[in-house]
Amino acid sequence: MRRVLVLLASLLVCVGLSTLPAAATPSYCGLVWGSVEKSSADNTRGTVSDVRAGRHQCFDRLVVDIAGPVTGYWVAYTDRVTQDGSGAPVPLRGGAFLRVTVNAPAYDHAGNSTYNPAQRTELVDVTGYQTFRQAAWAGSFEGQSGLGLGVRARLPFRVFTLDGPGTGSRVVVDVAHYW
Repeated sequence: MRRVLVLLASLLVCVGLSTLPAAATPSYCGLVWGSVEKSSADNTRGTVSDVRAGRHQCFDRLVVDIAGPVTGYWVAYTDRVTQDGSGAPVPLRGGAFLRVTVNAPAYDHAGNSTYNPAQRTELVDVTGYQTFRQAAWAGSFEGQSGLGLGVRARLPFRVFTLDGPGTGSRVVVDVAHYW
């Protein structure tokens, strides 16, 4: 009889554990970003001045520097990234591609370039990054500037803006290393 009670108790514990909600399992590094499109419709008279990247414990970061107040953006996964204006494909390495558009031109009011990358296909050196594979320039057209970001896989990401340094601002794209 005792064996039957122990067996029943064990069975009830197992059934109880199996019905716990899936949300009880923490996500990678506590990140809950998701992989759907993110956007902000804000506009500015600021211009793109630089693109840089950094590695963090749980994600890789791409930063677009704006010479002026904070600006809007649109970031989404896409099957392919195309050049602004012409629509020509932007070749990228990686298992997935993010299209990053900032609502700021890379030229001033007189048409002079404010950001002219040395290598349009390799904006930043992402060698050794866990998630990033390549960042490439897609151009600047009609007051917007575009980049292609090749990543290891379709992973969660977030986008936000920061003020500074000085009178400038930044559009920040973080892509998680894992789900």
